[in-house]
Amino acid sequence: MKPPPRRSRRPIMRALDVLGRRWALRVLWELRDGPRTFRALREACDDVSPSSLNQRLAELRGLGVVEPGDTGYGLTPAGVRLGRILLELSRWAEDTVRDRAAK
Repeated sequence: MKPPPRRSRRPIMRALDVLGRRWALRVLWELRDGPRTFRALREACDDVSPSSLNQRLAELRGLGVVEPGDTGYGLTPAGVRLGRILLELSRWAEDTVRDRAAK
């Protein structure tokens, strides 16, 4: 039997572990403009399966970047900070990836 994976004590490794999972960054991106209900978030994420979305939301809540509220799931203050980083990544992609695709 395979032993369970060891958890890193370094915060960056924990964050990368969660953020690197399928749909995690997409969920954060779709929440950047405000809270969404589970159904609206699922539709915005190209109809991700309910179980996958539930799992990602639980992991993102555990990371402290998403929280449930009266109007749906939204970003915490830490999630808003991370959203600004994603916006910079989006700008980088627009400049860099678009330029490479044109070549």
